[in-house]
Amino acid sequence: MTRTSALRVVRLSAIYDVLVTAAFALPWTAVPVLDGLARAHHALGLAGTAPASTDPYTVMFAGFTGSLVTVWAAVRLWRTSLALGAADSVARVLFAAAMGAALANGASHLVVGFLVPELLWCGVQATAVLRARRASARPPALLRSAAC
Repeated sequence: MTRTSALRVVRLSAIYDVLVTAAFALPWTAVPVLDGLARAHHALGLAGTAPASTDPYTVMFAGFTGSLVTVWAAVRLWRTSLALGAADSVARVLFAAAMGAALANGASHLVVGFLVPELLWCGVQATAVLRARRASARPPALLRSAAC
């Protein structure tokens, strides 16, 4: 994979993050989103505990996460690099582990709707970054053939 293609993947993952998390960044936007998730949980009859917008800690931590992820995505859009893509891939593993722990401890199965894309983006982005780094570490084909 070329460096340009890998950087495009890093940018796309940042755009995805903004679209999914920006609404969680502020209390007055997080509450309606959490209410909507709770309604979806109940309408679908899912197992686990629905998110509670009435719990101040839930809203606070949703805000922390939403604002941090939104700012992190903005940095990746502003200064797109393979290093930031690699760091984001590690962060996605950590977020996926937290989601897995939440599911194991009774969180709504709506979490799966966040977990699956998180793992997919992690795999796509990490693969793109690794392939681009390996490609840039190899000498150009002309030099490889001349060395033989």
